[in-house]
Amino acid sequence: MCKKIGVLTSGGDCPGLNAVIRSVVKCASYRGWEVYGIPRGTDGLMAVYQGLCQPEDLLLHEHGFNIPGILQGLDILQFLSGSVLGSLSRGNPSQPEISQQIIGGYKRLELDALIVIGGDGSFDIIYDLAHRGNWNLIAIPKTIDNDVPFTERSIGFDTAVSTVTNALYDLTFTAASHDRVMVVQVMGRDAGHLSLYAGIAGGADVILIPELVPTIHEGILHQICSRIAKLRQKGRRFALVVVSEGVKNRDGRKERYIGDYLSDRIREHSLVLCSTGHDKYCDMNQVDTRATTLGHIQRSGVPTSVDRLLAAAFGSKAIDVIAENQHNQLIIWKESQVQAIPLADVIPEIRQCHRENRCPAPVKHDDYMVSVAQSLGIYTGNERFHFSDQRESCWAEPSNVNAEAVHV
Repeated sequence: MCKKIGVLTSGGDCPGLNAVIRSVVKCASYRGWEVYGIPRGTDGLMAVYQGLCQPEDLLLHEHGFNIPGILQGLDILQFLSGSVLGSLSRGNPSQPEISQQIIGGYKRLELDALIVIGGDGSFDIIYDLAHRGNWNLIAIPKTIDNDVPFTERSIGFDTAVSTVTNALYDLTFTAASHDRVMVVQVMGRDAGHLSLYAGIAGGADVILIPELVPTIHEGILHQICSRIAKLRQKGRRFALVVVSEGVKNRDGRKERYIGDYLSDRIREHSLVLCSTGHDKYCDMNQVDTRATTLGHIQRSGVPTSVDRLLAAAFGSKAIDVIAENQHNQLIIWKESQVQAIPLADVIPEIRQCHRENRCPAPVKHDDYMVSVAQSLGIYTGNERFHFSDQRESCWAEPSNVNAEAVHV
């Protein structure tokens, strides 16, 4: 029996979206099914309902690009970043008229199932639409933040880690050339996965993530500057500091550019330490800081082989689940294999986290990679950690400075 499958991308873009679309189309085509690519998220369903585009115009084929000449039929989707379908939804589904048009678009296409490639926010919204429209829904997680619950990996995360790691590599050399402390702001929303993994791979000296360092208070600043002072005593006059965008200022408020904020505070606190006259801080007045916000380049780049493999596996599993009539499922990566779990178990957890304004899948305090970072001597906000010089903790305060009492 020929099935009609819709596929759309929703939310922020990331590398690997096109690879998932490619996998869905290939696996469905081999079963003799039709796949309809919904443009611009749920807006595409509205356009179908309004007659602005015809169903036949949305049909996807095994090879999405008809390249002329000897390159005809070249399969390049898995190498492309972004989304060929577009991922911008302007309509607000909470408005009854708009939601009815979106649901009407699904019905006009006569879809047997809809595959949504999105994040936790998209799943929350579209799950409600699917319930009202009696859709058969399959969700595939994608986000560079890696914060979709119940899955160990999301599409786009591995590529983003590589992108940030490469940026840290480049910034290390300019930091070393100018004896600077380079502060790098990394995406991640309220999760620190991207900063933690890239920071370790990129050779950071300090990694601040919201799960371990919710706010940049005076104690944290003192420990960061003590770490910098320790490096300078050993002859290394530069440092690399990674801070996740979810970390807040000392007043508990979010900064649009937390990297710039932290850079200024490090420089100011270094001068305070120098003014104590303590030998280990005698040249901290020479600390020079620079901040870099990597921005949306973290969402781009050629997908890594890991993301392409994950995309192929997720797309294949989605088609298998539809073939087995197991609808309303989330495709996940767990314990080195692809699984499908009911969205009815996932959405309540997502909504509870949204109500409580907390991350659906944060870095856990006992995460193995946290301990890896600490064992490498990377400061992550753990005040009890000591470096190899056991005669003196590098976080020990000089007798005439109380870190918690210092205000800059």
